[in-house]
Amino acid sequence: MVFQKRVVDEVSGWLRVFEDGSVDRSWTGPPEAKFMAEPVPPHDEFIDGVATRDVVIDKEAGSRVRIYLPERRPAEEKLPILLHFHGGGFCITQADCFMYYTIYTKLARLAPAICVSVYLKLAPEHRLPAAIDDAYSALLWLQDVARGEKGEPWLEAQGDFSRIFLIGDSSGGNLVHEVAARAGKADIGPSKLAGAIPIHPGFMRSQRSRSELEQPQSPFLTLDMLDKFIGLSLPIGANKDHPITCPMGLAAPPLAKLNLPPYLLCLADRDLIIDTEMEYYEAMKKADKEVELFISHGMTHSFYLNKIAVDMDPNTSAETDRLFSGIIDFIHKH
Repeated sequence: MVFQKRVVDEVSGWLRVFEDGSVDRSWTGPPEAKFMAEPVPPHDEFIDGVATRDVVIDKEAGSRVRIYLPERRPAEEKLPILLHFHGGGFCITQADCFMYYTIYTKLARLAPAICVSVYLKLAPEHRLPAAIDDAYSALLWLQDVARGEKGEPWLEAQGDFSRIFLIGDSSGGNLVHEVAARAGKADIGPSKLAGAIPIHPGFMRSQRSRSELEQPQSPFLTLDMLDKFIGLSLPIGANKDHPITCPMGLAAPPLAKLNLPPYLLCLADRDLIIDTEMEYYEAMKKADKEVELFISHGMTHSFYLNKIAVDMDPNTSAETDRLFSGIIDFIHKH
């Protein structure tokens, strides 16, 4: 007799949780979309103008980052550093997924900038704040490299540690806010945060917003994904009003008291959670924080990561290019 483990929770296409606590993240959605979640090996040689490498930043913790280095002339000025936190509801995807590889090689080349993308511990095996700790540890590692206490040749030769930008997609946008808030209470010199770029951050409340009820569900965000990923990732007993998912709520530290860098908040007007994302924007403005708003029109959550749509739909392609331009303009200003 073959024993089959019982599934106790599932997010269709993305993840299955078994009664023994093990997790299967094998893609079970449409076969034609599988490539977007598959890993891309690093390559030290320049391909389409960008080289990549994986670096262990803490052997004891097993922490790693992927570095994207654009090809350039040695005499040019040093490059800003984008510290990237991937999305996936804190439960799925990794820094080497194709969907991130294709976006961040392009952004590194066009900006130009060095991108450092963090491999984050995933829930439910590692519930929050594990991913926040990983993200912040990567910032402290950059500080150590800037001080000469740890070595990384690409960053030492070409990185401008006074212009570190936090950037994150979806749940990675939540990490942008959390890391910026932690950094604001610490001495991270000689490195410096020049800006923060949350893209479609996973900000929400326990009560359904109007946009959750009225906006279209998309391949990268359904109500089922929204509820289950957050349920699997937040600390046991917490709900969506937790400060990590609702930084503008009463349970969160007052935004006015946080020492934050300039923000570029990137939203999509057909995102399921646009209402609570906008609530965060208004709360930031009320707290007198420096925050710019960038809206992608007619687009849904994380639309730019959908390579199939970017390649086949002219509107998605155009809005993706416009998003890139907005991010690059913000980097150049700061």
